[in-house]
Amino acid sequence: MTDDYPWEPPLAGTEAEQLVGALNRLRTTFRFKADDLGSAGLNARLGVSTLTLGGLLKHLAAMEDYYSTTKLHGVPVGDPWESMGWTGDNDWEFESAAADSPETLYALWDGAVDRARARLAESLTTGDLSRPIHAARADGTHANLRRLICDLLEEYGRHTGHADLLREAIDGRTGEDPPPGWRAKSGNYQMP
Repeated sequence: MTDDYPWEPPLAGTEAEQLVGALNRLRTTFRFKADDLGSAGLNARLGVSTLTLGGLLKHLAAMEDYYSTTKLHGVPVGDPWESMGWTGDNDWEFESAAADSPETLYALWDGAVDRARARLAESLTTGDLSRPIHAARADGTHANLRRLICDLLEEYGRHTGHADLLREAIDGRTGEDPPPGWRAKSGNYQMP
């Protein structure tokens, strides 16, 4: 990890450092793909798909808060989601994002990532990755913290791929990772 690539996971860290590092790299790559767009860019669609970068920002923001509250601790997701009428239906995030300003969408995602990072860091100080979390199957078998992080990695992996295609169609931006020294131009994204 260097100042030019603060999103890079450690080369030889612990299991927790590697998983959290990989998650932070995917978060940063996703944010790079969605950065510095106005309403037209955030609402642009590709072909017949209804998927937009604005919808992805809002969906992933909701997932960050949901995973780090309800799934992790069994507490309600809270604000800003409850005051906006979120019911846990994923379609709501995608459909309602078109009515949100770019500033709102970037603030939702940036804030959710900050909160989720803090909650995850706190959880890692009180136990290892094998520690049970609130999420459980119907038979009462609880998932562990490792599973929660892996589920977030999967969520970001899938949607970062979507963001790649959408962003390239909008203005030609491509690339696996942000360029050296990249910083978000919109919102208030904090590097890991």
